[in-house]
Amino acid sequence: MLIDCKGLTCPDPVLRTRDALATLTEGVVEILVDNEASCVNVTRFVRSQGCQVQMSQQDTVYSLLVSKGGDAQPSPGAPEVNDFDCDIPAGFGIVYVISANTMGQGSDELGWGLLQTYIQTIKELSPLPSRILFYNSGVLLTCRQSGILKYLQELEEMEVEILSCGTCIDFFNKNDEVLVGSLTNMFEIMDSMARAEKVLGPH
Repeated sequence: MLIDCKGLTCPDPVLRTRDALATLTEGVVEILVDNEASCVNVTRFVRSQGCQVQMSQQDTVYSLLVSKGGDAQPSPGAPEVNDFDCDIPAGFGIVYVISANTMGQGSDELGWGLLQTYIQTIKELSPLPSRILFYNSGVLLTCRQSGILKYLQELEEMEVEILSCGTCIDFFNKNDEVLVGSLTNMFEIMDSMARAEKVLGPH
């Protein structure tokens, strides 16, 4: 199904996306928009509805491939469609990036211990990050029953958004094992980093 929303202003692309998804039990919808605000808003909306989204861009046109599974459910507190106006959401403050399941180079055993302490310490700092982005082997931290998991759950309870790269989760075959946070895509990862006041992470 193709929904052409080029030339439309918010919240019309979100409304049309909602109506298209309502006709599907499961399947894929392609949404075309021609401005960044609509791209961001449609992405936020479909993710709030439990759907996956992949974005590509050609010139000024954004193509959003939205995949709806049979078990897709709106997330708690999902915004209403009329809440999506044409203003691009504000910046994200501090964003942490975790790109591996160890910290530093050398001993993996030492690196694992350092990373546990690193993540444990985040909640002691002020201000808290708005988001923590996990990609590559870093996504394994959101799937592992470990000392790190409870600290991530505490951060999520403190309204820190925990986001794991969906492509990376697929690569490691962990689709049914994510224990904290939600899945994201490269567009949202790059958008978060580009609009962050500061990007931090272990090396």
